[in-house]
Amino acid sequence: MSGIELSDEQLLRYSRHILLPELDVVGQQRLLNSRVLIVGVGGLGSPVAMYLAAAGVGQLDLADDDGVELSNLQRQIVHSTPDIGRSKVASATDTLTALNPEVRIHGYEQRLAGDGLAKAVAAVDVVLDCTDNAETRFALNAACAAAKVPLVSGAAIRGEGQVSVYDMRRDDSPCYRCLYQEGSDELNCANAGVLSPVVGMVGSIQAIEAIKCLAQFGEPLIGRLLLIDALTMELRQFRLPRDPDCPVCARR
Repeated sequence: MSGIELSDEQLLRYSRHILLPELDVVGQQRLLNSRVLIVGVGGLGSPVAMYLAAAGVGQLDLADDDGVELSNLQRQIVHSTPDIGRSKVASATDTLTALNPEVRIHGYEQRLAGDGLAKAVAAVDVVLDCTDNAETRFALNAACAAAKVPLVSGAAIRGEGQVSVYDMRRDDSPCYRCLYQEGSDELNCANAGVLSPVVGMVGSIQAIEAIKCLAQFGEPLIGRLLLIDALTMELRQFRLPRDPDCPVCARR
């Protein structure tokens, strides 16, 4: 990318990024020209959305059909007490706009599915799965695999978390369905609880992985699963092989 010009305000706002040799002006411009879809604006989606907005990602598409409740505020930091009763998309939009007015925000105040999900995925450069719903996770994975859009997947429960990146543009990348079977038992924060900073850790790592994919630097967690145990503060990685019989990604 040549002939890149950032305004004086942008040079100052993003100066700490531009100082990084891996990013520089070119990488920052890639972020400014990018569009991402964040599905779920709750515990994981809060730090994801805030860090991507602060980083200067050009457009954030937010999808969530829930409203803000008092029990959310223990961990969903993009919302605050006066937002109780509002839609999460509207609440997050106000917070993100105040953080960085340059970022364009598009909201889906409904659960994406079918053709609507496929169109939303195809319109972006990276998708971030910040949900706690198994059905949505599998649907997102299938849509991203079909559109060949990278999927940054995160999950957190109790004192544990995990992150991986599935990128069907690469022949060696598994997909979410390679790792998990549909119909398995589902735990979520509502029935098992979660230590609030754990979602911040996982969401922050998801944001890092998205920035790496968008700005094209570093080594994203493709083919690797990062496991976090906050109770012992141990981080472990496992290699994720492709499933040659996967019903989603076996044929590419």
